[in-house]
Amino acid sequence: MTETQLSERQQNILRLVVQEYIKTANPVGSQSIVKIYSLGVSSATIRNDMVVLESSGYLMQPHTSAGRVPTEAGYRYFVEKLMEQVELPSEDQRLISHQFHQTRLDLDQWLRLSAAVLAHTSHNAALITAPKSTLCHLKHIELISIRDNIVLLILVLQGGTLKQQIITLDNPIEQDDLVPLARQLNGLWAGLNAKNIAATAPTLSEVAVKVSDMVVETMHRIDTRRSSDIYRDGLLNILNNPEFKHREGIQQIIRALEERQVVEQLVGEALQHGGVQIIIGGEGKWEEFSEVGIVLARYGIEDEATGAMGVLGPLRMPYSRTVSVVRYMSRLMSNLISDLYGYTS
Repeated sequence: MTETQLSERQQNILRLVVQEYIKTANPVGSQSIVKIYSLGVSSATIRNDMVVLESSGYLMQPHTSAGRVPTEAGYRYFVEKLMEQVELPSEDQRLISHQFHQTRLDLDQWLRLSAAVLAHTSHNAALITAPKSTLCHLKHIELISIRDNIVLLILVLQGGTLKQQIITLDNPIEQDDLVPLARQLNGLWAGLNAKNIAATAPTLSEVAVKVSDMVVETMHRIDTRRSSDIYRDGLLNILNNPEFKHREGIQQIIRALEERQVVEQLVGEALQHGGVQIIIGGEGKWEEFSEVGIVLARYGIEDEATGAMGVLGPLRMPYSRTVSVVRYMSRLMSNLISDLYGYTS
């Protein structure tokens, strides 16, 4: 039986079973549906519809005398066809926005706070990766005379990365000469990547070429970094769920959070698509996640600097609420990154 063959009542019963199972983690029987919801039909009718939903692969019966629980296909049908799309409540939005406005203008602080907010608001585990540019771009430099021919280069990149390097010049130079040089180079290089900065070398003075070489070398080193930093929070939030009471369930969720190769695969899934992605039980790609639900989203500036964030929990996580949290946080972090990189909305 295909999805389109479900009657309106069968769809409604599937929705109610998913919602009740998410709340209670207990199999849902026809009597429970009759008692809690006024559907205007008998328990026997609901039981017959549950049999149809089970034969269609959307529900399963753990034990002969038990009620039904959703299957991966049932959750997938629910999130695609039946789930209510809601916005994060305005009071939650105000609280989260207030927390970010109280932090200083620092990407590391934003990322740590994002992971904590995602975990706390969703009551599950969360991760977020630092935004990664295809190529880093210069924001500005400062040149400070330390002594004689030794100069400190302070290099600030778009996105907030700061590096300090020592440059040894052939001849002594005064701070009064370094200030206008830095001003000139900032006017020439602001917003450029390493390749573009290197291309300006033929037009530069001997001292400026020394600075250019160090800037280009440092930016190349950053460009070749293998991957972004990963921030995690909330593992303890989910260990009390019955799905994670046994060893296999715990191993699944820890692997999804901690193994870099797995995390990078999940991040790749989020970066490849726009909007919010929902992964239920591995979706055939990750058999080791049979008991894990994941909600992912990309954030940042497309083709410039993007990262991924996600919430991880049991299959029966409250998807509607979780999607609203991830969607809101993705928009919030995208706006913050745009401001940090000097983009106007």
